Amino acid sequence: MKVVSLKFSDFRNLKDNIIYPGEDINIIYGDNAQGKTNLLEAIWMFSGGHSFRGAKENELTKFGSKTSKIEMNFFSQEREQKASIMFSGNKRRVEINSVLKPSSAYLSQCFAAVVFSPEHLALVKNGPSLRRKFIDGAICQQNIKFAVLLSKFNKTLFQRNALLKEMYKHPELKDTLCIWDDSIIAVATEIVYKRIEYINKLNIIAAEYHKGISSGKEEFSIDYVSNAGILLTDGKKEIQEKLYFAFEKYIKEDIKLACTNCGPHRDDLEFYINGMKAKNFGSQGQQRSIVLSLKLAEAKMLKDYFSESPVVLLDDVLSEIDRSRQEFLLENTRGCQTFITGCEPPLKQGESIKIFTIEKGEVK
Repeated sequence: MKVVSLKFSDFRNLKDNIIYPGEDINIIYGDNAQGKTNLLEAIWMFSGGHSFRGAKENELTKFGSKTSKIEMNFFSQEREQKASIMFSGNKRRVEINSVLKPSSAYLSQCFAAVVFSPEHLALVKNGPSLRRKFIDGAICQQNIKFAVLLSKFNKTLFQRNALLKEMYKHPELKDTLCIWDDSIIAVATEIVYKRIEYINKLNIIAAEYHKGISSGKEEFSIDYVSNAGILLTDGKKEIQEKLYFAFEKYIKEDIKLACTNCGPHRDDLEFYINGMKAKNFGSQGQQRSIVLSLKLAEAKMLKDYFSESPVVLLDDVLSEIDRSRQEFLLENTRGCQTFITGCEPPLKQGESIKIFTIEKGEVK
């Protein structure tokens, strides 16, 4: 996959422009707070997800403007295609090859990207929500139906929690809880099953990358952590049975706290190096090696799925890792169109690169 052109108007702080990236490595450099990450964010939006920085829709439009628009021509699936996204308040209008789509999730069927940001370097140490966001986002790029499942689960979870809050005043409502349990467990089972399916593949590929980074000295593995006792070896039937048992187990606590204490929204990932928890015992360098392994594995799985390499977005991460890890990352993303932001060009001369500078939102 290759970005052929990117046009933006009233998007973030970027001044209206159209750029034509190179096919290999693209360097975007300038001082902090000039708009480098905004440029990568514009590209990332075409992968079908939301902002990788967690921005709301109305934050993507330049202050003082009512709408913003980004347009991209890209090469994918053996042909050149085009897509556009228009933001208006909390709404967006998506077109792919001049055909209006009901959701931006459809973009993931024709364009894929992998983003590395400083936030990801804290994936091991930070809280479980970031790890859930990582795994769910990766699955969504391969499976448009997974995004629908997540949306359905969140709506059902909201309704079940609302019922739990009402039980304090109306205890008789407890008799209706089983209806919501059946509904939420059905969706939760599908979500957890898809996560486990993805993690089992990720485990194999990420372990190989980590072996390369550590020169064969370390073994890396991932485990799925669930208060329902779900294992990576469980099938769909086992997952559903364990969720039913856990929901029954936590019912008193759910009513007391007025929230649902079991399910995919509470699950986590645990990372191990040589059998020891990386969160507790891994050095900073080892933790960053884990993130590189995970992200490279994500890119490899996207390449296998689409039969072509995804676009790679490196948002100011090279300055955060040492030279050996820089070289490993760049070597293993060779062949992908890559966008790298930083305060100065980090690569050696002689590389096939195109350089963009950015100052106060103006890209040159």
